[in-house]
Amino acid sequence: MALSPHAHAALPSPDSFYAVRRMSKQWAVWGLGWALAAGTAQAQQVDLSALDKGMHGPPAQVLVLGTVHLSNMPKTFDPKSLAPLLDRVAAFAPEIITVESISGESCDLVARHPAIYSADDFKPYCADTAAARAATGLEVPAAIAEAHDTLKRWPAQPSAAQRRRLAAVFLAAGDTTSALVQWLYLPAAERRAGDGLDQALAARLEKARNHPGEDALIAAPLAVRAGLQRVYPVDDHTGDSVDVADAQAYGQAIMAAWASAKDAGKSVRERDDALRQGQDMLALYRYINRPDVLSVVTDGDIGAAMRSSSPQRLAQVYVAGWETRNLRMIGNIRASFRERPGARVLSIVGSQHKPWFDSLLGQMQGVEIVDVQQVLK
Repeated sequence: MALSPHAHAALPSPDSFYAVRRMSKQWAVWGLGWALAAGTAQAQQVDLSALDKGMHGPPAQVLVLGTVHLSNMPKTFDPKSLAPLLDRVAAFAPEIITVESISGESCDLVARHPAIYSADDFKPYCADTAAARAATGLEVPAAIAEAHDTLKRWPAQPSAAQRRRLAAVFLAAGDTTSALVQWLYLPAAERRAGDGLDQALAARLEKARNHPGEDALIAAPLAVRAGLQRVYPVDDHTGDSVDVADAQAYGQAIMAAWASAKDAGKSVRERDDALRQGQDMLALYRYINRPDVLSVVTDGDIGAAMRSSSPQRLAQVYVAGWETRNLRMIGNIRASFRERPGARVLSIVGSQHKPWFDSLLGQMQGVEIVDVQQVLK
């Protein structure tokens, strides 16, 4: 049937048809935008806290042990006083242990970017691998690869020669603490040169066995007690390697911020100092891991820096570096048990990091933070 002239005239022209389509699309886009805006007003962010409520299997258990840096302890410090602390933490039965030191991989990265990172700044944190490279013939990347491959094929009952070789490889990889773990497994008579360890490297490991540091006196012995073959270095100073025009002004701003909070933290510092002078290390570790103590310490450092009115807000630059470092450390810890859902993880770190570690790791899916006070009581 033919359309009447009036009916035909009622049909839109092609131009007006596409104009209507374009207008309809605009209204749709505007409507969608309004809907999204309304939704944003009602829910500011996605709630990630409940995603693991119905997870299959148990969550990972992460124990963050805040530590003093034992190298700064008084000369009266006796490593034997750590025994009660080690006993309680060993009862947690960790399957993975992380330490506050920089990995050989990170040190190798820094060395390859001298325009970005100062070698002098990183020298105190990065182990010198030259002697181990000469003894094993392995550059850091090759040593990391060999250690990784060796541990994948590690026997249930390794020989002394295998342990000496792995210790040498770890030294070449820049992982002194893991090398020490292998050294501690060896009977006294087998702690000698051979299988990649020359006399100098063997002497270095024997000296490291008694080094007054938490890696040597806490992490490595706990790894052996737990039957672990290595620890995981997770520190990362690329995060707080800040680029400021006036380094002196930067340092002065931080010191001024700390000075402003000195009186508020006086009683905490005095109690901390008194415990360090004694031989009850368990009491010291209970104290420095207390939430109320950590609250005072973090406010005297980071809180004071945020309140600082320093030029160019330099103290806040320090805070940004501190938080970036913590975030990268947390990433390294998470990667250490990435393929181990439900693992029991012990992270040993300077106590001031603990609030950030507990908070950030506690946001990870399938992760529960263990109450360190319950472990130490």
